[in-house]
Amino acid sequence: MTDLFNKIAKGGELGRYRAKTEGYFMFPKLEGELAPRMNFNGKEVLNWSLNNYLGLGNHPEIRKADAQATADWGLAYPMGSRMMSGNTKYHEQLEDELAEFVQKDAGLVVNFGYQAIASCVDALVDRHDVIVYDQESHACIIDGVRMHQGKRYMFKHNDMESLEKNLKRAEKLAKETGGGILVISEGVFGMRGDQGKLKEIMAFKEQYKFRILVDDAHGFGVLGETGFGTGEEQGIQDDIDVYFATFAKSMAGIGGFIAGNKDIIDFLKYNLRSQVYAKSLPMPFVIGALKRLDMMRGDMSFKNKLWENVNLLQNGLKDRGFEIGTTNSCVTPVYMKGSLEEATHLAFDLRENHRIFCSIVVYPVIPKGMIIFRLIPTASHSEADVVETLDAFEVVAKKLADKEYDLPEMATFVLQDNHM
Repeated sequence: MTDLFNKIAKGGELGRYRAKTEGYFMFPKLEGELAPRMNFNGKEVLNWSLNNYLGLGNHPEIRKADAQATADWGLAYPMGSRMMSGNTKYHEQLEDELAEFVQKDAGLVVNFGYQAIASCVDALVDRHDVIVYDQESHACIIDGVRMHQGKRYMFKHNDMESLEKNLKRAEKLAKETGGGILVISEGVFGMRGDQGKLKEIMAFKEQYKFRILVDDAHGFGVLGETGFGTGEEQGIQDDIDVYFATFAKSMAGIGGFIAGNKDIIDFLKYNLRSQVYAKSLPMPFVIGALKRLDMMRGDMSFKNKLWENVNLLQNGLKDRGFEIGTTNSCVTPVYMKGSLEEATHLAFDLRENHRIFCSIVVYPVIPKGMIIFRLIPTASHSEADVVETLDAFEVVAKKLADKEYDLPEMATFVLQDNHM
């Protein structure tokens, strides 16, 4: 036996790098107004790390609505969970409007996306049921799956042969236990940017009689003709049994919602533990979400400008010889090869000398020897921002190829004492 806290000294998979990364590569402080240009470590940088897809986060009309709602209601109201004392007509109005927008019968507004989808997985299955989920599912889904007391099978990412193999295993087991099958995928996978192969997954639905939960955090508001998400983009929204989206990305807020037929939503309303036993979404976020939804539905210029910038960036990267994988969404990963040490020196060069700030992904999140720089275009970026970024990436890619970043230690940095 050992002291439970002995392992804390090791820091965990990410925490072991804390001394060399915190404040710069991990837990960096981007300061100033939400915009393509923000301040980092005492310098202005061109920022590609915000999921503010439609540029609504700092839009004057949104800021005005948020400020007015806060003045009208404060941040405390309503108090308590929706079930006990925290329900309002505005929460219900938002649910109705969201459900109509994503073409579902009913909706349920939730206080926080991560915990809600984990809780949703927990509520939908019992020990007799079987879960079949994509290998690259987001951590919130993984946490929900871990709570499942029954069997779970993971299929290779977007691999339909692997999916069917695991559906057969799930079907056999479910027949023995008397349970059902829940398949979980994402509309857009946030690391690679590729859409879940939802249309292909649906082709198995009649044969294997499963239900499907789709996390459309990165698709809601940006994909499809009217922008309501990946289901619209792929023409299979009606086949999605439980649809989830967050307010934290295209709507630049907090919270989220679940949509489906009325029976499913009524069940979740009374069985979603993260909502039944937690505080309701505060009123300013509800009023703010109504305003954001109104602007998303009424003005396609935000979505059109976003995709203009996405195409400029992604085509520009490919034209200059960069590998961006299989992305077919706004998420733009730039794949490079190199060590952890090289990755830190390259990122340091980008931030300090080229003033380009984007997220860096390395081992243990991805395999050793791989580097991903994750760029998130928004409607607020300009063509000049794109060109500046492409030029910078050409310079650092050449340095990487010439082994200029091949140093034995991770990049060191000095944190400036910034004050907003």
